[in-house]
Amino acid sequence: MALSLVFKALADGTRREILRLLQQGDLTAGEIAARFAVTKPTVSHHLSVLKQANLVQDYRKGQHIYYSLNTTVFQEAAAWFLSLLAESARKEPGGAAKEQKTGETRQGGGKACRKKIKAKATPSPGRP
Repeated sequence: MALSLVFKALADGTRREILRLLQQGDLTAGEIAARFAVTKPTVSHHLSVLKQANLVQDYRKGQHIYYSLNTTVFQEAAAWFLSLLAESARKEPGGAAKEQKTGETRQGGGKACRKKIKAKATPSPGRP
């Protein structure tokens, strides 16, 4: 899967709306075009971009060509996003690793806590 083609296809609002329509069921190009205020060649171009990105598939039924969603590509793109987020969280200062370390300190940090309290409770040398 070429993610650049997927992102290019998803960058356009009309193509995203076509995908939303196809989510409800398979449609012909004419049925899709009837829902937009654009020319049929424009819809054909959008469908071509979606096909190149493998986001939609077409099949012939009689004299009509129907378009349907290819959810496999969406799953692959979602997996890529999730891996990116997980990697980002690992590298980010103050991310999940730091929270876990802080939690460990809170659970077993009795001495560290007492030292901080003791240091704060000790009067300074200039005070009576």
